[in-house]
Parts: sequence; structure tokens; C-alpha cells
Amino acid sequence: MVKNSLPTSPFEKKGNVVLLLLLPSLILIFGLLIYPLIYSFYISLLDFNLTRPGVAPFIGLNNYVRALSDDLFLSSFLRTIYFSVVTVCTEIVLGVAIALLLKQKFRGRGIVRGLAILPWALPTVVNGIMWKWIYNANYGALNALLFNLGLISEYQVWLGEPMRALHLVMLANIWKETPVGVLMILATLEGIPEELYEASRVDGANTWQRFRYITLPLIKPMIGILFLIKIIWAVREFDLIYIVTRGGPGGGTTVLSYLAYLNSFKFFKMGYGSAIAYFLIALVMVIGIPYIIAITRSQGGLFE
Repeated sequence: MVKNSLPTSPFEKKGNVVLLLLLPSLILIFGLLIYPLIYSFYISLLDFNLTRPGVAPFIGLNNYVRALSDDLFLSSFLRTIYFSVVTVCTEIVLGVAIALLLKQKFRGRGIVRGLAILPWALPTVVNGIMWKWIYNANYGALNALLFNLGLISEYQVWLGEPMRALHLVMLANIWKETPVGVLMILATLEGIPEELYEASRVDGANTWQRFRYITLPLIKPMIGILFLIKIIWAVREFDLIYIVTRGGPGGGTTVLSYLAYLNSFKFFKMGYGSAIAYFLIALVMVIGIPYIIAITRSQGGLFE
């Protein structure tokens, strides 16, 4: 008996090859991203304490309920919001201002542009150690500078008060992250046709009007993308706080990411620490998803 067989479609063969080529990447994504997310969420539903190996009873959402009634969690949550909003808004404003300056033609512009990206190019650990030295109460550069200028009469313990320590860590974060905004905004500015500015000058527009009606509308999409990226980075900020203050003094610089670290790896409460980490993920989603939808609608995209 002769069996009838349909010829294999070349598109089907191509699809199989594509799937085969993507398989290693899909395995890596699952192993490094999806599985840890699923497993950490499972851990958050357990009373998982590393001091009691082999004993991890299922407690449902108790870790989440406990977090919402924990004063330390609530203060860390508010501190995370404050840290993120202030640093991101400051970085974007400075990024736009510096990018506009670097767009101008002047001697040595290329060197200045290269130096502008240097703070972001430094590894986070190096950046944190540098700022810890600057703020040092005994031999820090900040104390030496202000003392020599006559602005202080004696060396100060800059990281000795909770709110002041928080603001100084925010300053260090702004110094490191602003160059990213400068680079992205500057790249957008370079793409704006010079003819638009020439036509506006002919029409009598001043500097502010050119910025308001030409520059700002054209860089607004990039500002939106930059805001989204930076708010995600700021909400999960950990390295700088760990190196400079270790969450102190008195918990004054303890944000959600550091609180999750403390509970998971210092107090060995992996279940509770995982629950805090998922609150952090939820915060990013609450901020990010509506913002993405708003940007997409403004650009006439999928959600229009």
C-alpha cells in the first residue's frame, strides 16, 4: 500500500529551526528569571526560616499581612517612595539642563561630553566607597572643603542623623545616575533638525519659546522612557545604601530592598523577606504599567 504524504512546508521547517535556535535562550530565561520568581513567591507563602532547616509550614498570605502591620515596613515603604520620586525628578531635570548645555558648540565640547558620563561609568561599589570617604567624619573631603571655606567651624558627622543621611545618599545616587539622562536626552537633541530652530528665529521666537514649543515636545517621549527606567532603578536601589550607610542610622536609610535583604540574609526569615520583595515588585508594577499605557496612548499605540 502506498501512503499519501503531503510535502513539508518550507515555512514549517523554518519555524522549527527558529524554535531550535531560541531554545537555549528560553531555557536561560526560565532558569534565571521565571523559575526564581515562581519559587520566591512560593517561599513567601511559607514560614521559611533558615535557622529551622526542614521546617517550613505553609502559612498562606500571613507574611504579607504581617508586613502591612509592621511599622518598620511601612516606614521603609514611604522612604522608598520619597527616595525614588525626589531622585528621579531631580535627575531628569538636571539631565535635560546639562544636555542642553552640552548641545551648544564650545571649545573642548567632546572632552566635556566624555567626562559627563564618567560618574555613571564607575562601578556602583567604587561609587559607594568614594562617597563613604567623602562623608567620613574624620578625614572626609566634604568636611575638609567646608572647613577650609569657613562654612563650618568643626568637622561634622554627616551620616549621624537619619534624614540627613538619607538626603546625602540621595545626593550620591543623583550624582551617579544623572549622566544616563544626559546621554539619552543629548542623543535625542542631536536628532532634532536645525531647520526648526532657524525657522523659529526668523519668526522672532526667543530661547524660552524655542525650548517650549520645539525642544520640549520632541524630547518628551524620551523623557517618558527615561522616567520609567529610572523609577525602576530607584525603587530597587540597594548597593549604594548597603555600602554607604548599611540602612542606618536608626533605620533612616532603610528602603524596601534593604529591608528585604535584612530579613532574608541577616535574620534568615526567607519567607518574610520574599514577601517584602514582592511588595517591591508590586510597587514597580503599580508605577510602571499605568505609565507605559499612558505613554503608548499618547503615541497612538496598542492601547489607543
